[in-house]
Amino acid sequence: MTAFAAVTEVIETYFDGLYHADTGRLATVFHPKAIYATADETPLLYRTMDEYFAVVAKRVSPASRNEPRRDVLDSIEFAGENTAFARVRCSIGTKDFIDFLTLVRTDGAWSIMAKIFQITERVT
Repeated sequence: MTAFAAVTEVIETYFDGLYHADTGRLATVFHPKAIYATADETPLLYRTMDEYFAVVAKRVSPASRNEPRRDVLDSIEFAGENTAFARVRCSIGTKDFIDFLTLVRTDGAWSIMAKIFQITERVT
């Protein structure tokens, strides 16, 4: 499998995990020491994976509400054999997210090391 295909697979699993609020799926794509942060909250919101997964586990999934999927993989860039960056978009409820995902390849497998994101309310 090419590096591009492997990273794309990680992103697709990430989207599925968010849509179904499935922490098991998300745990397969996030590095255990990954960071989660946004400057859209004051003070800066920062979570460990354990903290982030606890929030996701309490969430009513978009799938259970039959929300349309708005998953978009905008781009993937590689800095080398073991580092990549993906810009993705998705929605949960009335919120749209732009996520900057930094990925690393360790022991031959790609995982998300950092999720930094922007939130906007969708006007309907």
